Amino acid sequence: MSHSKVRIWIHAVFGTKYREAQILPSIESEIHQILFRQFVAYDCYVDCINGMPDHVHTLFLLSPKKSVSDVIGFVKGGSSHEVNQSLMLPSKFAWQSGYSAFSVSESKAVNVRRYIERQKIHHLGNNFAEELEWLERMNGIVPDTHG
Repeated sequence: MSHSKVRIWIHAVFGTKYREAQILPSIESEIHQILFRQFVAYDCYVDCINGMPDHVHTLFLLSPKKSVSDVIGFVKGGSSHEVNQSLMLPSKFAWQSGYSAFSVSESKAVNVRRYIERQKIHHLGNNFAEELEWLERMNGIVPDTHG
């Protein structure tokens, strides 16, 4: 029996504690690099990371040996520790306790990448809560009551 390659793309979204705007433009790229390193350390390939001052979006390949919750827990814990150790913020940095994660088919990964790359444009009209509601509707998690 041959071994098959399992590739599961995950679009994960998580926010800062109390949705405080802590990911300032001056440190955004550093925080994204920290997140990137955490994903790689947990054996996950990262396609892209982007977001707003109060949340981030990531598109990554889930390691076949890990669960989504283990990966996100590791990344959030390690990144908040590293941000706090670096003293790049005057106050303590933390992520909110929850997250959203959506599996993405290989054929749709390019669309999700484009969506993540254009975060600043998307948020000209929607806040984080409205965006999460839209993502949940698009992924069939909550019924679409707007159609």
